[in-house]
Amino acid sequence: MKKSTEKVWYKRMWIYITGGILLVLAVYLIVQGIRCNMAVKSSEESLAAYGAKTAHLSYGDMSYVDKGKGEVILSVHGIFGGYDQAYNTCKDFSADYRIIAPSRFEYLGSDVLGNGTPAEQATAYIELLDELGIEKVYLLATSAGGSIAIRFALDYPERTKGLILYCSAIPLTEKPESYAEYAGPPAFLCNDYAMFLISPLFEPIMGMEPSTIYSMLPVKDRKDGVILDASITNPDMARNFEDYPIEDLGVPTLIFHAKDDKLASYTDTEKVISRFPNCTFISFESGGHLLTGHGEEIKKAVAEFISE
Repeated sequence: MKKSTEKVWYKRMWIYITGGILLVLAVYLIVQGIRCNMAVKSSEESLAAYGAKTAHLSYGDMSYVDKGKGEVILSVHGIFGGYDQAYNTCKDFSADYRIIAPSRFEYLGSDVLGNGTPAEQATAYIELLDELGIEKVYLLATSAGGSIAIRFALDYPERTKGLILYCSAIPLTEKPESYAEYAGPPAFLCNDYAMFLISPLFEPIMGMEPSTIYSMLPVKDRKDGVILDASITNPDMARNFEDYPIEDLGVPTLIFHAKDDKLASYTDTEKVISRFPNCTFISFESGGHLLTGHGEEIKKAVAEFISE
C-alpha cells in the first residue's frame, strides 16, 4: 500500500513539474512574441527616417539612400541588410563623402534583375548610377556584399575608383573541389519571430551582440534577399571561380578584417591577399564580424585611401 501511494505521489510530482515547465515556456514564448511585434513596429517606423528614395529602373525598382557631398561611396550591404544597413555602415563618412546606399536585390523595396547573380546586381548598380548622373565611385562592401563589389570592380573598372572590403566575402586561392550550394540560414528561420527567439545565441554562434537583431528587423521584408544571397550570391565566387580573376583588378583595394570574425574567415582572407595586385590589408585582433570598436581607425584609413 505504501509503495503504491509513493508511486502515485511521484507521478503527480512529475505531472506538476512538467506542467510547470510547459507553463513557463508558454509564458516565455508569448512574452517574446509581444516583444518581437513591438520591435518590428519600431523598426518599420525607424526605416521611414532614412528618407529612402526609389529609382525606377528598366527591370524594376531599387530603393536607396543618397546623403552627403563629395567623392561618392557606393555601399554594398551584407545579408539581412537593406538601404538602412548600407547607410549605417558608412554614416561616419557622410560628413566628408556622398553616400549612395541601395538595397540589393529583393531587400527592402528593391526588385531583382534576371537570376539575381552578382554580375546582374553590378549591372543594376550601373543603371542606378547612370540615373543619378554619377560616373565613378568607391565601392565599400561588407560581408555577403563582397562578391558583388568585386564583380562590379572586375566588370566596370572604368566606373570604379577603389574597392573597400569590410569583413567581406573573399575570393578563394584556387578552385574548390566542392562547395556549399546554399550558404546561409535555412528559409524556415527567415522570419521575425524565429530570428528574435534565437537572438540570444548570436554571441556564441556569430560573435555578435543579441541586440543585433534590431538591425535585422523586419526580417519578413528581407527574407527573399537572404534566400537569394544564400543560394546565388554567397556560393558565386566558388561556383564560378574562373570568373573572378582577381589578379586582373585594375583598381586599388583596401581590406579590413578582424581575427576573431566568426562569419567570414580571417585565415582565408590572409591567404588570398597576394592575389590582389594593389592591396592594403589592415587587420584587427578583435572586433568580430562588425569590427566593433574600430570606427575611428577605419574612418582614418578610408580617408587616406580615398585621398591617395
